[in-house]
Amino acid sequence: MPRNREAVFRTGPLSRGPVRGLLAALFWLAVWQLAAVAVGEELLVPPPLTVARTLGGLMGSLPFWQAAGASLLRIGAGFAAAVAAGGLLAALTVRFRAADLLISPLLRTIRAIPVASFIILLLVWVRTDILPAAAAFLMVMPVVWGNVEKGFRSVDGSLLEMARVFRFGTARTLTRVRIPSVMPYFLSACTTGLGLAWKSGIAAEVIARPLLSIGKELQDAKVYLETAEMFAWTLVVAVLSLLLEKLLVSAARRFGRRWGAAGDTTA
Repeated sequence: MPRNREAVFRTGPLSRGPVRGLLAALFWLAVWQLAAVAVGEELLVPPPLTVARTLGGLMGSLPFWQAAGASLLRIGAGFAAAVAAGGLLAALTVRFRAADLLISPLLRTIRAIPVASFIILLLVWVRTDILPAAAAFLMVMPVVWGNVEKGFRSVDGSLLEMARVFRFGTARTLTRVRIPSVMPYFLSACTTGLGLAWKSGIAAEVIARPLLSIGKELQDAKVYLETAEMFAWTLVVAVLSLLLEKLLVSAARRFGRRWGAAGDTTA
């Protein structure tokens, strides 16, 4: 391709993020419509317009918003608790060798266990309304701990030496050296953990069926063979997940700039 044509492609309308996203969405909607036509049975693959009408009907009812709000609160609580606990445990395992010897093997084991196993075990130990938050907590906490611990251990020794030479003190070294160094790892853990929290929390709701939850609505739609409603609730899960991720990334960039991480969300 000639350089001038390549430059036009890179700077033209197709290079813009929203336009590319819209084109990708239209492409997959077309694939979905073709699949529905090919199958020819709405019970198996309902067409996009049918799902859109079903979703519109759901959004016009109060139970829809109650279920979505309750799921957000449950999973958000589990995610927030996991971020706090994971960061604290990372600081302990880096600072104290005994804590590292006791806690690290346990967290690595938790990280290796499938979410379905945890959900089944938690069904015995906790109430169904707490189960989604507990599942999200157990899935996210080891991820936050692992990333933050790696960040603490990756702090540049020359920066710490400089802080000692200039007599920063403990508090100033923490705010000027350690936190900015760890922040990219922490933000990466948060963005990764949010997806895990949402998936594990909804899976827990499907199994435990707490009142006013997206997971219960999904399971009910499956039991009564309401395929269009299943697709509609699945779209709700996907859209909420994307919106939460964008909000988190936006907050992470501001938080990262505050602590010198320049909004980096990759470890």
